[in-house]
Amino acid sequence: MESRVLSRAGVFSSLAHLRKPPREAVGGASFVTVKTVGSLADGGNLIWGRQLRPELCSPALKKETVLLRPCLAAASSPAEGGDSAGEKVAPAGFFGKYPALVTGFFFFTWYFLNVIFNILNKKIYNYFPYPYFVSVIHLFVGVVYCLLSWTVGLPKRAPIDSNLLKLLIPVAVCHALGHVTSNVSFAAVAVSFTHTIKALEPFFNAAASQFILGQSIPITLWLSLAPVVIGVSMASLTELSFNWVGFISAMISNISFTYRSIYSKKAMTDMDSTNVYAYISIIALIVCIPPAVIVEGPALLKHGFNDAIAKVGLVKFVSDLFWVGMFYHLYNQVATNTLERVAPLTHAVGNVLKRVFVIGFSIIVFGNKISTQTGIGTAIAIAGVALYSLIKARIEEEKRVTSESSIRSGQPGGGLAL
Repeated sequence: MESRVLSRAGVFSSLAHLRKPPREAVGGASFVTVKTVGSLADGGNLIWGRQLRPELCSPALKKETVLLRPCLAAASSPAEGGDSAGEKVAPAGFFGKYPALVTGFFFFTWYFLNVIFNILNKKIYNYFPYPYFVSVIHLFVGVVYCLLSWTVGLPKRAPIDSNLLKLLIPVAVCHALGHVTSNVSFAAVAVSFTHTIKALEPFFNAAASQFILGQSIPITLWLSLAPVVIGVSMASLTELSFNWVGFISAMISNISFTYRSIYSKKAMTDMDSTNVYAYISIIALIVCIPPAVIVEGPALLKHGFNDAIAKVGLVKFVSDLFWVGMFYHLYNQVATNTLERVAPLTHAVGNVLKRVFVIGFSIIVFGNKISTQTGIGTAIAIAGVALYSLIKARIEEEKRVTSESSIRSGQPGGGLAL
């Protein structure tokens, strides 16, 4: 049903009582002519269950007739978060006409880049098993990309001060540690197994929230994590590529990214996500260089580079390193842009499906043999992550709605529903 608001200076000044407005039929649509009562200056004007915004009640509006075009009633509903006094302006252009298609394209690009990164990354480790150095390359290519983007003003570089730098350093250190240990695991075991272990990350997040941040975690969330722990345990016991280096490195990565989330909450900033990620990448690169030089430097200089060039050639070796770094940066950037476009529930489902895509494609491309128990365990773990993500997203949405309702009801001159 659509609604129409007619406002005239004569109506505002002469009417002394509020009456239920009559309905009109215009062009097959039902309209409501709304009348108001009371002083315009006190913000107490009622529009059939809603209140006029103070700016719409200014004396300037008394001098002329104002006609608000029909707008969908659903868009004006408080439950839907619609505008209380006017119509929503429909966005123009292709992106505005087909938002679902655009969001779907973002998800496809995110998954595609992530899958390509994981496959290319593992192929490099098959002939160049130096994860510390490769981790540095990932970050280095991304930093060069960010610097070039800043140079041309896409995006414009946001200034950073010492206070913000102090907040971002712990985030970047955890990001660097999690990134390096993830790559150590990728180099040591199958990609599918590493991603199965990393499915435990929600468990570490919940534990950190409960025991470090002191937040109360609902019992339903803890119960939803049980399948994740059971599934990962089943997959680990019979994983053909299992070794302790890969397993422990993936677990350290989970812990590192958990602390990254904790420090990220303390480092909330108004800076856009693209600039924040660029600064984090720069700091993380500085953190990763010394361990790479200490741990792998002598071996690389002695035979590491020569062996890789002898196996695949210099051109392919350099191009592989460049493209794996580019795919790493782009998939992280597109992931950030994608998640900014969707609700928490869609975000949760998207993350789970991404892991399913990576595990599935890695098994197909590399022909990894998995036992029946490993396959069942992986499926149980992914299902548990999906259940946990859905429950958590619903809890966050309920908190958001409750918070908005409290803010709305606490505003002076709040609307009165008839």
